[in-house]
Amino acid sequence: MRVLVTGADGFVGRHLVRRLLARGDEVGAACRPGGPGVTGTGVALIPFEVTDDGSIRAALDYAPDAVVHLAAVASTREAREDPGRAWIVNAAGTARLAEAMAARVADGHDPLLLVVSSGEVYGAGGGVPRAESDPLQPISPYAASKVGAEVAALEVWRRTGLRTVVARPFTHTGPGQDPRFVLPAFVSRLRAARASGGGEVVTGNLDPVRDLLDVRDVVEAYLALLGAGAPGEVYNVARGEGRSLRELFHRLAELVGVQAEPKPSAELQRAQDIPHLVGDTSKLRRATGWSPAISLDATLRGLVDAQAD
Repeated sequence: MRVLVTGADGFVGRHLVRRLLARGDEVGAACRPGGPGVTGTGVALIPFEVTDDGSIRAALDYAPDAVVHLAAVASTREAREDPGRAWIVNAAGTARLAEAMAARVADGHDPLLLVVSSGEVYGAGGGVPRAESDPLQPISPYAASKVGAEVAALEVWRRTGLRTVVARPFTHTGPGQDPRFVLPAFVSRLRAARASGGGEVVTGNLDPVRDLLDVRDVVEAYLALLGAGAPGEVYNVARGEGRSLRELFHRLAELVGVQAEPKPSAELQRAQDIPHLVGDTSKLRRATGWSPAISLDATLRGLVDAQAD
């Protein structure tokens, strides 16, 4: 299969490109010019700006069988600082890409678009796993822009027949994740605490419950959806189990080998945070047979090892 990956130089993109190459696919790595780039035998580097129609059309000249659309403003903090840009990149950018791909359908091609959304689109519901049929009630600019991306892509599917599948990944982490994100940040601060003899570690709110997957399991879910996802359908990608951030903090402290207590800081807390975000993955499992292969403890150990001296 020939696969175009937008945002291929991002956290998930790098893992996805390596996995696609390992299974023998041809990969077009679509990245913003001047970024860190992606290397590997069989990778075609493609300059890509999701806000530019000409750039999108040029990238699609790669003639992919499928496009995995990862390019996005992925940080909730960054989206809060500039909500307009989050909408331009995440929602309008997805609309531009889907429309350009639909033109290929009109020319006799039949590519598949996998739109990567977020479990955060469900918002602050109750303390039960979220199903794809639940209402979308985003409570952040990031999540709202992801709802916009879903709506835009599925409208193009209904109007043009562009094969479109939406994935809603819940919280995921792994080696290479930016320390701006909560779990790599925990590890970095815990390692600093160990170096100074322990003590308090600054954190945000530790009460929220999250459904945590390894990025490599998320990538496997995306590959499964490329093969078995039904056009026009939405699929949660999650473990289906909740853990509080407090529990995760203390387990990471054990793995780092430090006696440390969290010190919540107002500066690190979101004004609106989802108290419980766990995904029901029944639909994905029925459609593809996918299930997580990497245990939560192995994922946390991998995070710690990735920052080893």
